[in-house]
Amino acid sequence: MKPLEGLKIVSIEHFAAGPYGSMHLADLGATVIKIENVKSDGDPARRMGPYFIGDNDSLVFQGWNTCKQSIALDLKKPEDWCAFESVVRSADAVMNNLRGDQPAKLGLDYDRLKHLNKSIVCLHISAYGRNNSRAAWPGYDYLMQAEAGLMHLTGDPSADPTRFGVSIIDFMTGTMGVMGLLAGIIKAKASGEGSDVDISLFDVALHQLGYVGTWYLNEGLESSRVPRGSHMSISPVQTFTTADGWIYVMCMTEQFWQLLLNKLDRQDLATDPRFSDQNQRSRNRDALTEVLDQEFACSPTQHWLSLFEGILPIAPICTVKEALDNPFVEEVEMISEVPHPMLPTLRLLANPLRFNGVRPRQRVGSALGADNRSVFPREKLTVGDDIPT
Repeated sequence: MKPLEGLKIVSIEHFAAGPYGSMHLADLGATVIKIENVKSDGDPARRMGPYFIGDNDSLVFQGWNTCKQSIALDLKKPEDWCAFESVVRSADAVMNNLRGDQPAKLGLDYDRLKHLNKSIVCLHISAYGRNNSRAAWPGYDYLMQAEAGLMHLTGDPSADPTRFGVSIIDFMTGTMGVMGLLAGIIKAKASGEGSDVDISLFDVALHQLGYVGTWYLNEGLESSRVPRGSHMSISPVQTFTTADGWIYVMCMTEQFWQLLLNKLDRQDLATDPRFSDQNQRSRNRDALTEVLDQEFACSPTQHWLSLFEGILPIAPICTVKEALDNPFVEEVEMISEVPHPMLPTLRLLANPLRFNGVRPRQRVGSALGADNRSVFPREKLTVGDDIPT
C-alpha cells in the first residue's frame, strides 16, 4: 500500500534533516524528485564515509534516500532554473533544508513560486529559521542539542555534557517538517492556495525539553542530569547492574513497583518509609539503587528478562550489534533487503510504519542525475547537459 501515491514533491536537500523527512514521503509512495547540485557532485552525504558503494554513493546516503529520484541541476543557471520551474508547475510541494537566508535568495518561497502553481506548498527546514537575527547562521544537530539544554540533561552527573548517540534532532525535524508539509497540502487541496511551512532544528530541539521545559517555565525548576539515566521524578526508572551486564527497569506506576517487589520477594521494601510512595522513592533514589543493585547483581541479565517477561517493563542494554542481531528485529521485519546495482546484498532499516500490516517496500535512491531523462523526457538529458529554456 502506497498511501501517498500521486503526490509529487520536489526537494532541494542534503545531509540529514531534509532527506530523512522526504525519504518517508517517498517510501509511502510520493514521487520525490531530489534536486542535487551538479557543480558540487550532489548531496555531500554521497561522499560520507567510511563505507562507499561504487562511484559517488555511500551507505550513509542510501540510509536517508530510499525510493527517491535524482536530477542534477545548477539552480543559479537560468536554463536550469527554467527546468526547475517546469517541475514545480505540476508538483504539490517544494521543500528545502538550506540555510535560513537561502530560500528567499534562490526564489524557493511561496511568493516567488505561486505564479507557477498557486497551490504549491513550500517547506523550509533550516537551522534557526528564516526571519530572525540568525537566519544566515549555519547550524547542525549537535549544536542544537548543546544550546537547547539537551546535552546538559544527558549522561551521568559526574561525566562531561553528552550528546545523544545519533542525530536525533535532524530526524525529529525532518519528521515534523513533512508532517507540516502534508498538513499544508491537505489545506491547499481544499482551498486551492498553497503556503510556506517553516521548521528549524533549534525550535525542535527546544521543544524536546517537554515536561522539563514546562517545569522551569512554571515553577522555575532547573533540571539537571541524574545518575543511571534515571527518570527525573519517578523511581525506580533507571539502569541496574546484573551479574553480566546492564538492564533498564521502568516502574512507572505503583502497580509495577509492587510487581517488582513480589518477583524479587522483597515485600519488606514496601513498608520501608524511604520507599513507601513514589515521592519518597524519588527522594531516596540513591539508597534504593544500592538495594536493588545487590538484588540484580545476583543473576545474569537473561534471568531477569525471563523472570519479568511480559509482566514488568524491562529491557537489556544492548550494543549496536546486539540490537540489530536481536531475533525480535527479524520477527517484526525491521531490516529490509534493498538490492543496489553495486551491492545486491544491501540491507537497510525498514520503514517503521505498517499499512494493513505491511511495511512499505523500499528501493535504493537514484544515482546522481539518473532521472534527468525521465523528468525532462523531451530533452533526454544526462548529467552535465545544458537544459534548454
